[in-house]
Amino acid sequence: MGQIEPIFWLVPAAAVLALLFAWYFFRSMMRADEGTPRMREIALYVRRGAMSYLRQQYKVVLIAFIVLAAFFSVLAYGLGVQNGWVPFAFLTGGFFSALAGFIGMRTATFASARTANAAQHSLNAGLKVAFRSGAVMGLVVVGLGLLDISIWYLVLNGLMEAPSPEQKMVMITTTMLTFGMGASTQALFARVGGGIYTKAADVGADLVGKVEAGIPEDDPRNPATIADNVGDNVGDVAGMGADLYESYCGSILATAALGASAFMGSGAMQFRAVIAPMIIAAVGILLSIIGIFLVRTKEGASMKQLLGSLNLGINVSAVLIAAATFLILWLLNLDNWALISCSVIVGLVVGIIIGKSTEYYTSHASKPTRRVSEAAKMGHATVIISGLGMGMISTAIPVIAVVLGITFSYLFASNFDFSNFSMGLYGIGIAAVGMLSTLGITLATDAYGPIADNAGGNAEMSGLDPEVRRRTDALDALGNTTAATGKGFAIGSAALTALALLASYIEEIKIGIERLVANGAEVIATLPKDVSDGIVSGTQSIHDATIADFMDWFSVNLMNYKVLVGVFIGSMLAFLFSGLTMNAVGRAAQRMVEEVRRQFRMIKGILEGTGTPDYARCVAISTKGAQVEMILPATLAILIPIITGIIFGVAGVMGLLVGGLGTGFVLAVFMANAGGAWDNAKKYIEEGNFGGKGSDAHKAAVTGDTVGDPFKDTSGPSLNILIKLMSMVSIVMAGLTVSFSLL
Repeated sequence: MGQIEPIFWLVPAAAVLALLFAWYFFRSMMRADEGTPRMREIALYVRRGAMSYLRQQYKVVLIAFIVLAAFFSVLAYGLGVQNGWVPFAFLTGGFFSALAGFIGMRTATFASARTANAAQHSLNAGLKVAFRSGAVMGLVVVGLGLLDISIWYLVLNGLMEAPSPEQKMVMITTTMLTFGMGASTQALFARVGGGIYTKAADVGADLVGKVEAGIPEDDPRNPATIADNVGDNVGDVAGMGADLYESYCGSILATAALGASAFMGSGAMQFRAVIAPMIIAAVGILLSIIGIFLVRTKEGASMKQLLGSLNLGINVSAVLIAAATFLILWLLNLDNWALISCSVIVGLVVGIIIGKSTEYYTSHASKPTRRVSEAAKMGHATVIISGLGMGMISTAIPVIAVVLGITFSYLFASNFDFSNFSMGLYGIGIAAVGMLSTLGITLATDAYGPIADNAGGNAEMSGLDPEVRRRTDALDALGNTTAATGKGFAIGSAALTALALLASYIEEIKIGIERLVANGAEVIATLPKDVSDGIVSGTQSIHDATIADFMDWFSVNLMNYKVLVGVFIGSMLAFLFSGLTMNAVGRAAQRMVEEVRRQFRMIKGILEGTGTPDYARCVAISTKGAQVEMILPATLAILIPIITGIIFGVAGVMGLLVGGLGTGFVLAVFMANAGGAWDNAKKYIEEGNFGGKGSDAHKAAVTGDTVGDPFKDTSGPSLNILIKLMSMVSIVMAGLTVSFSLL
């Protein structure tokens, strides 16, 4: 076993601490009163529906994982073009991602009624229950993520063999990257399936209940209302948890792999560069816990004050991790530690800017969303046009923030040496780690949203005092903004993580070539003959090759048609994927609308409140629709990078990843912000503005919200997983790509 410095043990210790605090918050929530028998009954309906959906989804995902693990086993043990650890790493990545989603969902479904009951006492009591229940999700994600990374590092360090300790470190980090594909695959199924489920139920409930029947949101007379509440947990808790688990692990692992390469030949310095992102993440857990305890508010708080309460916890954690980073890298005695610390600060700042930008464009306290509300006075078409235009404009700030983040993190880490690619890319990777270092609390603010939404639904269906619903509506409106902010944050982190993974792909190509040479296989024909002959004869060293060498060897430049073909395919895939998921929501929603209309016609007394709707039937329709509709988009996301690599080789794959990253990032920001603005524009009108509930403006706003639902909760959030999954698939398939390509 290679030597492990004592500071490494802070990583698994922080992971265990996160899980202990998650358990503490869960037990505290469970000790709270769930309310009246009616409140308990409604919560049970939602909980059963959510667990039923997860069971069905995990059955489908299990089949997919078995098939993929078998395929990777053939590549590893049959063809010898892949590391033998990959099938096992892939399975563990998927398992921990699914486990994080399951725990978060279970917590949320227990917390909603307790939040509603706490809101009977005060706004602060409701916020405390909802937020700390959301914190369970945040702490479970970071705890399981670091635990998985720690275990794999220890296993590979003990069992993997290599010609030298430094080469071993490179092999360990690139192998660990492959468990990210398991997390990405699970996250995609969770996001796409959950998004289709929740929006099919939401659209059905809104179009037939609100618009046609004229009954309030979350009215127990609406057959789709339970499915709608289930969907909030399915999409924004389990889906978001799996998504950010994958981003969190991906950024740490990609940066570790880049550190192993950048500090090659530096002895112990290489180990410190590898564990630096892990240590930053570990300290981030400790500071996130401090931030969680700072969140509280006062009775009658305004939206601005509620946002301030959440931002206090987030900002304190961010400031503390910024200061701690300098201490961590100084203690590690990392070369250029001060400027690398600045790269981490850049990542934190970019995350804050994206969050603030999203908050500005989606909060109904801000001008852009109020303009969308005002456009609703003129009709359905104008509210759609206004939301689309605002969403497009809203992409500017996040894109500029990411561009500046990439530039400055590269320059700081490379000590302003533009030619030092390895160190510059390490800086970009560690900036992504910085952005996600306080994920424990930032994810808590996101998971809190659906808990507050469900609490409002429970209060409405249970017939609680209108003051309780007013409090839960305030928490829900805040949840919409935090959810939109969380989506923007997830998309921004995906951009930096995907860029780090793009550089890691080259490292995996290097390992793939070494494996082929070691196995006596012929090096791929796409390498220049002099390079190929030199590698085989030993006169050309792969270890000494730089990223620029690989770009030259594989002709990765804009004059190579393979790169251009890949760029077009990657850009197209972002739109194709979005279109497939949007249409999937439309088809599933259509079936839901038909079912709700059927029940209104066939079950006597529903609208009068004397008949009981068949809630289970609507839950079953959403569950089945989500399972069927998620298969094609998820399959394409996995197959297209493999096919592109087989046909167009390394150059084609690089183009694919660049095209998918650029287009997918901008499209995801647009869809998330447009959807968030439409949602809060409707809520602004429901507060009594522009005619209030039931007015023509409100009906137009409901149409905008209905269009925006799959934008912000299905297609948009799924895109950030798509761009990372393509990178992960390409990394895992690197051995096949370098050993075989048609063109």
